[in-house]
Amino acid sequence: MTSVAIASLALSLGLGLMILLCIFRIVLTWYPQIDLTQMPFKLVALPTEPFLAPTRKVVKPFGGVDISPIIWVGIFSLLRELLLGQQGLITMLTY
Repeated sequence: MTSVAIASLALSLGLGLMILLCIFRIVLTWYPQIDLTQMPFKLVALPTEPFLAPTRKVVKPFGGVDISPIIWVGIFSLLRELLLGQQGLITMLTY
């Protein structure tokens, strides 16, 4: 296995995990009584909050709904497709 293939796999897993965690954050916004500082919710909040906090400053909640996790799901999905998709930049390096 080449180093590009290993990097591609690691990046794919990392971006996929971030998409999944952001989707969990979307679901957690439906339950405002949940304390994100308590386990197991802390496992979702810690890796996503560095991305979501600056986004909340730029994009204010719309109608009381925090849309920053939705924005980041889109960004991570776009990055994954651009880098690792069928015509992705890293995918093209392996051929």
